[in-house]
Amino acid sequence: MKKTFRASLSREGKWYVAQCLEVDVASQGETEKEALANLREALALHFEAPRSDMAPKIRPVEVEVGAS
Repeated sequence: MKKTFRASLSREGKWYVAQCLEVDVASQGETEKEALANLREALALHFEAPRSDMAPKIRPVEVEVGAS
């Protein structure tokens, strides 16, 4: 099944960033075309059914936020 999503394209330094507006998935590339191709691949992986031989391990991740 194919589904169409909208992507926001911006430039950060030498990279183009493509971000899906409907799903929290983004990717980048050296050109707009490459960024969109990488976003397509990232979205395909995002929606792929998980394939694992074991249950996932849940681990805490500590991040400092709001620091100056």
